[in-house]
Amino acid sequence: MVWLILSMVLCVVLGGAVVGVVAVPARRDGKQVLTPRGEQVVAGVARRTDKVVEGAKDATGTVVGSARSKVSASPQRTETGE
Repeated sequence: MVWLILSMVLCVVLGGAVVGVVAVPARRDGKQVLTPRGEQVVAGVARRTDKVVEGAKDATGTVVGSARSKVSASPQRTETGE
């Protein structure tokens, strides 16, 4: 199992090295790494991610507000448990 994990990590490192060797210099030279269609896809994903994050923040805020109101409405207990 350890060998499997190590080989997977090695593959990820090699992939990152290939991207670093090919894409970074090309980007510095001003070449497009993605096609125009790829740029549109990335922009669409970024927009949808922003919408999901905002929705999650709203939902979390609603749940937290509800929990706070329930906690503040519950009777306070003393250390003796009365």
